[in-house]
Amino acid sequence: MNDDTTPRPRRLLATGVIALLLAITGAQSTHASPADPACPAAEIFATDNTSVITDPDDPRLRTRLTRFHHEVRAIIRAHGARPGASTLLDGVFWSADLRQATYERSREFDVDRVGRDGLHHIAGVIAKEYDQEAVLTFRCLPRTSPETDAVEIEVPGVEASGLREALVADPEAREKLGGGSVTLDGRLVLVAPIADLPLARKFTAALGADWKEARVRYGDREFVS
Repeated sequence: MNDDTTPRPRRLLATGVIALLLAITGAQSTHASPADPACPAAEIFATDNTSVITDPDDPRLRTRLTRFHHEVRAIIRAHGARPGASTLLDGVFWSADLRQATYERSREFDVDRVGRDGLHHIAGVIAKEYDQEAVLTFRCLPRTSPETDAVEIEVPGVEASGLREALVADPEAREKLGGGSVTLDGRLVLVAPIADLPLARKFTAALGADWKEARVRYGDREFVS
Protein backbone atom coordinates (compact mmCIF):
# COMPACT_ATOMS: atom_id res chain seq x y z
CA MET A 1 0.00 0.00 0.00
CA ASN A 2 1.32 3.48 -0.84
CA ASP A 3 2.50 5.57 2.06
CA ASP A 4 1.66 9.09 0.97
CA THR A 5 0.69 10.23 4.45
CA THR A 6 4.09 9.62 6.02
CA PRO A 7 5.76 12.94 6.90
CA ARG A 8 9.00 13.23 5.02
CA PRO A 9 11.75 15.69 4.21
CA ARG A 10 12.50 16.71 0.68
CA ARG A 11 13.39 13.59 -1.29
CA LEU A 12 17.03 12.54 -1.56
CA LEU A 13 17.53 11.68 -5.18
CA ALA A 14 17.24 8.26 -6.55
CA THR A 15 20.54 6.77 -6.24
CA GLY A 16 20.43 8.72 -3.32
CA VAL A 17 21.01 7.49 0.09
CA ILE A 18 23.87 5.76 -1.54
CA ALA A 19 24.53 5.37 -5.02
CA LEU A 20 26.13 2.25 -6.07
CA LEU A 21 26.96 2.42 -9.72
CA LEU A 22 30.04 0.55 -10.88
CA ALA A 23 30.84 1.70 -14.31
CA ILE A 24 32.64 0.46 -17.31
CA THR A 25 36.24 -0.42 -17.43
CA GLY A 26 36.77 -3.84 -18.77
CA ALA A 27 35.74 -7.37 -18.19
CA GLN A 28 38.07 -8.43 -15.41
CA SER A 29 39.59 -5.28 -14.00
CA THR A 30 38.15 -2.83 -11.49
CA HIS A 31 40.63 -0.15 -12.58
CA ALA A 32 39.24 2.53 -14.85
CA SER A 33 41.60 3.91 -17.46
CA PRO A 34 42.77 7.49 -16.81
CA ALA A 35 40.87 8.68 -19.87
CA ASP A 36 37.72 6.64 -20.45
CA PRO A 37 36.18 7.77 -23.75
CA ALA A 38 32.83 6.24 -22.70
CA CYS A 39 32.67 8.37 -19.56
CA PRO A 40 31.05 11.81 -19.82
CA ALA A 41 32.63 14.73 -18.01
CA ALA A 42 29.97 14.40 -15.35
CA GLU A 43 26.68 12.75 -14.43
CA ILE A 44 23.68 13.97 -12.49
CA PHE A 45 21.24 11.59 -10.78
CA ALA A 46 17.90 13.21 -10.05
CA THR A 47 14.15 12.78 -9.75
CA ASP A 48 11.08 14.95 -9.40
CA ASN A 49 9.49 12.57 -6.87
CA THR A 50 8.65 13.94 -3.42
CA SER A 51 6.67 10.98 -2.04
CA VAL A 52 7.68 7.92 -0.07
CA ILE A 53 6.63 4.90 -2.15
CA THR A 54 6.64 1.53 -0.42
CA ASP A 55 4.55 -0.48 -2.91
CA PRO A 56 6.66 -1.90 -5.79
CA ASP A 57 3.47 -2.02 -7.91
CA ASP A 58 2.68 1.66 -7.43
CA PRO A 59 1.69 3.11 -10.84
CA ARG A 60 3.96 6.12 -10.25
CA LEU A 61 6.91 3.79 -10.69
CA ARG A 62 5.93 3.26 -14.31
CA THR A 63 6.41 6.90 -15.32
CA ARG A 64 9.12 7.52 -17.91
CA LEU A 65 9.83 11.01 -16.55
CA THR A 66 9.71 12.37 -20.10
CA ARG A 67 8.85 15.94 -19.16
CA PHE A 68 11.46 15.85 -16.41
CA HIS A 69 14.02 14.63 -18.97
CA HIS A 70 13.40 17.66 -21.20
CA GLU A 71 13.27 20.14 -18.33
CA VAL A 72 16.54 19.03 -16.76
CA ARG A 73 18.31 19.05 -20.13
CA ALA A 74 17.09 22.64 -20.57
CA ILE A 75 18.46 23.58 -17.14
CA ILE A 76 21.84 22.03 -18.01
CA ARG A 77 21.97 23.92 -21.30
CA ALA A 78 20.84 27.20 -19.74
CA HIS A 79 23.77 27.12 -17.33
CA GLY A 80 26.45 26.73 -19.96
CA ALA A 81 26.97 22.95 -20.07
CA ARG A 82 26.07 20.45 -22.78
CA PRO A 83 23.43 17.82 -21.97
CA GLY A 84 23.95 14.30 -23.24
CA ALA A 85 21.78 11.23 -23.01
CA SER A 86 19.69 10.39 -19.95
CA THR A 87 18.87 6.94 -18.60
CA LEU A 88 15.72 5.90 -16.75
CA LEU A 89 16.38 4.17 -13.41
CA ASP A 90 14.34 2.10 -10.95
CA GLY A 91 15.67 2.83 -7.47
CA VAL A 92 15.33 0.59 -4.42
CA PHE A 93 16.36 2.06 -1.06
CA TRP A 94 16.18 1.04 2.56
CA SER A 95 14.32 3.31 4.97
CA ALA A 96 15.66 2.98 8.52
CA ASP A 97 12.63 4.89 9.81
CA LEU A 98 10.06 2.70 8.06
CA ARG A 99 12.15 -0.48 8.40
CA GLN A 100 11.33 -1.46 4.82
CA ALA A 101 12.34 -0.89 1.23
CA THR A 102 11.19 2.20 -0.64
CA TYR A 103 11.08 2.76 -4.39
CA GLU A 104 11.66 5.60 -6.82
CA ARG A 105 11.91 6.36 -10.52
CA SER A 106 14.76 8.67 -11.47
CA ARG A 107 17.06 9.58 -14.34
CA GLU A 108 20.81 9.76 -14.83
CA PHE A 109 21.89 12.68 -17.04
CA ASP A 110 25.21 12.84 -18.89
CA VAL A 111 26.76 16.31 -18.79
CA ASP A 112 29.69 17.56 -20.87
CA ARG A 113 31.58 20.84 -21.04
CA VAL A 114 31.24 21.38 -17.31
CA GLY A 115 33.69 21.73 -14.43
CA ARG A 116 33.35 21.04 -10.72
CA ASP A 117 31.83 24.40 -9.80
CA GLY A 118 29.47 24.47 -12.77
CA LEU A 119 28.25 20.95 -12.01
CA HIS A 120 27.64 21.87 -8.37
CA HIS A 121 25.64 24.92 -9.42
CA ILE A 122 23.48 23.00 -11.90
CA ALA A 123 22.74 20.27 -9.36
CA GLY A 124 21.76 22.92 -6.83
CA VAL A 125 19.33 24.48 -9.29
CA ILE A 126 17.73 21.07 -9.94
CA ALA A 127 17.46 20.33 -6.21
CA LYS A 128 15.69 23.62 -5.60
CA GLU A 129 13.45 23.40 -8.65
CA TYR A 130 12.17 19.91 -7.78
CA ASP A 131 12.19 20.24 -3.98
CA GLN A 132 14.85 17.56 -3.48
CA GLU A 133 16.83 17.04 -0.30
CA ALA A 134 19.90 16.41 -2.44
CA VAL A 135 20.96 15.65 -6.01
CA LEU A 136 23.85 13.27 -6.63
CA THR A 137 26.65 14.18 -9.02
CA PHE A 138 29.60 12.13 -10.25
CA ARG A 139 32.63 13.48 -12.12
CA CYS A 140 34.69 10.92 -14.00
CA LEU A 141 38.37 11.26 -13.01
CA PRO A 142 41.59 9.23 -13.24
CA ARG A 143 41.91 6.69 -10.45
CA THR A 144 45.02 8.47 -9.18
CA SER A 145 43.50 11.95 -9.08
CA PRO A 146 43.64 13.57 -5.62
CA GLU A 147 39.95 14.44 -6.05
CA THR A 148 38.88 10.84 -6.65
CA ASP A 149 36.87 9.52 -3.70
CA ALA A 150 34.21 7.25 -5.21
CA VAL A 151 33.42 4.57 -7.74
CA GLU A 152 30.56 4.27 -10.18
CA ILE A 153 29.64 0.63 -10.75
CA GLU A 154 27.51 -0.88 -13.49
CA VAL A 155 26.76 -4.61 -13.63
CA PRO A 156 24.35 -6.38 -16.02
CA GLY A 157 21.94 -9.14 -15.08
CA VAL A 158 19.99 -7.54 -12.20
CA GLU A 159 16.27 -6.87 -11.70
CA ALA A 160 14.76 -4.37 -9.29
CA SER A 161 12.89 -7.18 -7.49
CA GLY A 162 16.16 -9.03 -6.93
CA LEU A 163 17.80 -5.86 -5.66
CA ARG A 164 15.01 -5.45 -3.12
CA GLU A 165 15.37 -9.04 -1.88
CA ALA A 166 19.15 -8.77 -1.54
CA LEU A 167 18.90 -5.45 0.28
CA VAL A 168 16.34 -6.76 2.77
CA ALA A 169 18.54 -9.81 3.45
CA ASP A 170 21.81 -7.91 3.99
CA PRO A 171 21.95 -5.59 7.05
CA GLU A 172 25.47 -4.37 6.20
CA ALA A 173 24.49 -3.38 2.67
CA ARG A 174 21.36 -1.67 4.00
CA GLU A 175 23.42 0.36 6.45
CA LYS A 176 26.41 1.29 4.29
CA LEU A 177 25.07 1.27 0.75
CA GLY A 178 21.48 2.19 1.45
CA GLY A 179 20.21 0.89 -1.88
CA GLY A 180 20.84 1.11 -5.59
CA SER A 181 19.26 1.51 -8.98
CA VAL A 182 18.56 -0.69 -11.99
CA THR A 183 18.19 0.38 -15.62
CA LEU A 184 15.25 -0.88 -17.67
CA ASP A 185 17.55 -3.32 -19.46
CA GLY A 186 18.73 -4.87 -16.19
CA ARG A 187 21.98 -3.13 -15.27
CA LEU A 188 22.69 -2.45 -11.61
CA VAL A 189 23.91 1.09 -11.03
CA LEU A 190 25.72 2.09 -7.82
CA VAL A 191 27.82 5.09 -6.78
CA ALA A 192 29.73 4.45 -3.59
CA PRO A 193 32.84 5.54 -1.67
CA ILE A 194 36.00 3.73 -2.75
CA ALA A 195 36.23 2.19 0.73
CA ASP A 196 32.94 0.35 0.10
CA LEU A 197 34.08 -1.28 -3.14
CA PRO A 198 34.65 -4.70 -1.47
CA LEU A 199 31.15 -4.57 0.02
CA ALA A 200 29.69 -3.60 -3.36
CA ARG A 201 31.43 -6.56 -4.93
CA LYS A 202 30.07 -8.91 -2.26
CA PHE A 203 26.59 -7.45 -2.64
CA THR A 204 26.75 -7.88 -6.41
CA ALA A 205 27.58 -11.56 -5.97
CA ALA A 206 24.54 -11.95 -3.70
CA LEU A 207 22.43 -10.58 -6.54
CA GLY A 208 23.65 -13.36 -8.79
CA ALA A 209 25.44 -10.96 -11.16
CA ASP A 210 28.86 -11.74 -12.63
CA TRP A 211 31.48 -9.36 -11.24
CA LYS A 212 33.71 -10.14 -14.23
CA GLU A 213 31.20 -8.20 -16.31
CA ALA A 214 31.22 -5.23 -13.93
CA ARG A 215 32.43 -1.91 -15.26
CA VAL A 216 33.95 0.53 -12.80
CA ARG A 217 34.72 4.21 -13.15
CA TYR A 218 36.57 6.31 -10.61
CA GLY A 219 35.73 9.86 -9.79
CA ASP A 220 34.35 12.43 -7.37
CA ARG A 221 30.79 12.24 -6.02
CA GLU A 222 28.83 14.96 -4.28
CA PHE A 223 25.34 15.28 -2.82
CA VAL A 224 24.21 18.80 -3.64
CA SER A 225 21.31 20.41 -1.81
